[in-house]
Amino acid sequence: MDDTLDDDMKRAIELSLRELSPPEMRQEQLVIDVDADDGNDEEARFRADLQRAIEASKQDAVPAISVTHGPSPKMASPAGNSSTATSFLSERAKMERERLERQKRRRPDIDSGANRPSHHSDDETEEQSSRTAKRQRVSSSLIVGSRRTNASTSASSSYRPSISTSSTVASRPSGAAGNISRNIFWDGELRQTANKHVESHKDTRPVFRLSEIIEPKDGIEFVVVSAFCWNFPWVYQMFSRSTPVIAVDHSPSGDASIKAILPNWIRTTPFLRNGFGCMHMKFMLLFYKTGRLRVVVSTANLIEYDWRDIENSVWVQDVPKRPSPVSLPSDTEDFASTMVRVLHALNVAPALVNFLRNDHPNLPLQRLEDLRSKWDFSNVKAALVPSIAGKHEGWPKVILTGHTRLMKALIDMHAATPQDKELVLECQGSSIGNYSSTWLNEIYRSARGESAEHWLKMSKATRAKLPLPPIQILFPTTQYVRDSKLGEAGGGTMFCRRKQWEGANFPRELFHQTRSKRGRVLMHSKMILGTFRDKQQGTLVNDKRTSGAKDSEKEREGGGTGHGTDDAEPPVGWVYVGSHNFTPSAWGTLSGSGFNPTLNINNYELGVVIPLRSQEEIERATCWERPAPRYARGRDEPWMQTESACFVEDA
Repeated sequence: MDDTLDDDMKRAIELSLRELSPPEMRQEQLVIDVDADDGNDEEARFRADLQRAIEASKQDAVPAISVTHGPSPKMASPAGNSSTATSFLSERAKMERERLERQKRRRPDIDSGANRPSHHSDDETEEQSSRTAKRQRVSSSLIVGSRRTNASTSASSSYRPSISTSSTVASRPSGAAGNISRNIFWDGELRQTANKHVESHKDTRPVFRLSEIIEPKDGIEFVVVSAFCWNFPWVYQMFSRSTPVIAVDHSPSGDASIKAILPNWIRTTPFLRNGFGCMHMKFMLLFYKTGRLRVVVSTANLIEYDWRDIENSVWVQDVPKRPSPVSLPSDTEDFASTMVRVLHALNVAPALVNFLRNDHPNLPLQRLEDLRSKWDFSNVKAALVPSIAGKHEGWPKVILTGHTRLMKALIDMHAATPQDKELVLECQGSSIGNYSSTWLNEIYRSARGESAEHWLKMSKATRAKLPLPPIQILFPTTQYVRDSKLGEAGGGTMFCRRKQWEGANFPRELFHQTRSKRGRVLMHSKMILGTFRDKQQGTLVNDKRTSGAKDSEKEREGGGTGHGTDDAEPPVGWVYVGSHNFTPSAWGTLSGSGFNPTLNINNYELGVVIPLRSQEEIERATCWERPAPRYARGRDEPWMQTESACFVEDA
């Protein structure tokens, strides 16, 4: 992977020109040069599959949109050059068969007919050996680096379409971009993903599909999209060929880079210290030709399996464009400014500059800071909570990321735990961390909306002796995975190790069985539910209580900051949803002093926290059956894929 950016851009531009040229001019000239790389077989297969995805996409029945920006000469696309839908599907099926054959040769233990997920860990542990094992475990021709997509095809399913009941249909002009989606969410919307295996009588609420979130794809002007695990050919066909896309990805080496990978696509990766940790954020910024911006924060990777066979959660917020840009104070902390910081950290700015200086000078986003000045975020009720990998020193930096950012967001939205109440946390995820009572109390204080200053003034010995806080760690038992629709073969995205579970001080008593409300399906959703209860009675507070949260250090300025209004009903709790698993790698670990704290974070993560103002909202937000039963001592154990016959190579 030693090609220069200029070489890659030249290759991508040539691919675009040949895609728009007549077939007789193209013939067999469309070749991605894999020999120029450093000999990485995985990269070579990845490039070859992208090449064939481009070839297959050209046979789609929908003609490509002509590229209008940049110095490239326009070439008329001849009429009738599209093949039939049958030919297109045949080519895709052939590609899939060839991929499965390659996979079978490398991994003879895998049944090519099984709907088996990628069994990489999508949350790094603190141990180097664990991280190495995760990366050596799998490989694929469709996933960059050492990650593998599922072994099943992307054929459409017959499950029921969703009907939104709580969205607001836009009253703004639809523009000339064609069929605008009827489901537009000016107030934000949290839903589960559609799933092929749910029980129909339990699947009663509206759901999200990736294609429906994106539509209308011809109306999209620009995209920034991030995921830990990609199937690039599958995602590529979700967008129009002419739409410029910045794809944020994880780099196993930890190097910051930008690279042209497809016509109008640039892949960017952020820096990771010593290659440790992972870029785990899952989000989209969809800029429509009408001016509307759609913000999508998800728990799902960009592979078919995550959007079809396993349950995930998605939050969608539509944001209107301002009539004219406004000037906002540079030190104002709000949803948009947080997103700008995230994009800078993810190395998006160089990719944006590259687009602007080459084929796409008229993008709606000319600089990342335009996100704040050109779009109106005043109706956003959620707060953005990122984790930025690295070492963060001093309070001004510490409160911008990780669990201390969650603390600050809860204070700002008046959702901190009242002094006379107790906070109960229910933590749903797909990966178990290396827990200690010290870290659990540390993040619990942030979840209460309490400053860590007093915490850091305590001695380490005192912190270590504190009792476990009221936290429920939700994770499927081995028996539940076996009884699920896909059985043990479907447990490839759930991670817990025997070494963790049997640790001397591991908090086994906090584990609770997680069960989907929609039937015997496994959940990749990552959520934290915080609810308040009376300390004496042990019951949840009612809607008439008063908030004990402190006021924010600064009053919101300039509008467009979100978090709702001061006259709203006080929260009875809150929910976090996003890419964070409930682990120290994702949320960070504090050290230092109360005067000069340090927060160390391994991963790039992103999610939103939403205030909840009634029991109905609590039940609507959560995807698991409540109350979650505690593990039965001596009987229940968490699912450990390394001990399953389906994943014997990991043992």
